[in-house]
Amino acid sequence: MATARMEASPIFERNFDSLLAYLRDAVNNPKAISPKRFGEVLQIDMQTLAAQAHVHRNTISRAPEAESVQKFMRETIRVIKAATDISGSVENAVYWYKNDPLTPFEYKTAQQLISEGRTDDIVRYVSSLQAGFAG
Repeated sequence: MATARMEASPIFERNFDSLLAYLRDAVNNPKAISPKRFGEVLQIDMQTLAAQAHVHRNTISRAPEAESVQKFMRETIRVIKAATDISGSVENAVYWYKNDPLTPFEYKTAQQLISEGRTDDIVRYVSSLQAGFAG
């Protein structure tokens, strides 16, 4: 039986700087992150993004430049950048962010922790891994 080969998403073929440029909302607000593109990268819908950012679901579509929305996306990107620096791959970093249950954090994922406002804890954790200390 032949195995279907999954093609890597073009988003993940880019380096982190290209990914950051891709996330830019060039149409509506060139100084903001596009929630739609952010959702594409993380494979989440806008309702899930709203829930994670703790905003009303209409805020994502009606006020995507709202500070609460942009802050959540910036914090996520910050953690993905730190993870990319270790893994060398945006794709691996996004996978880790969404799926890896972290023992020091009661087996929550980085995605859950950022939604709880614990971005600094995650960045410190990733930095400790980069330095060779885990625990």
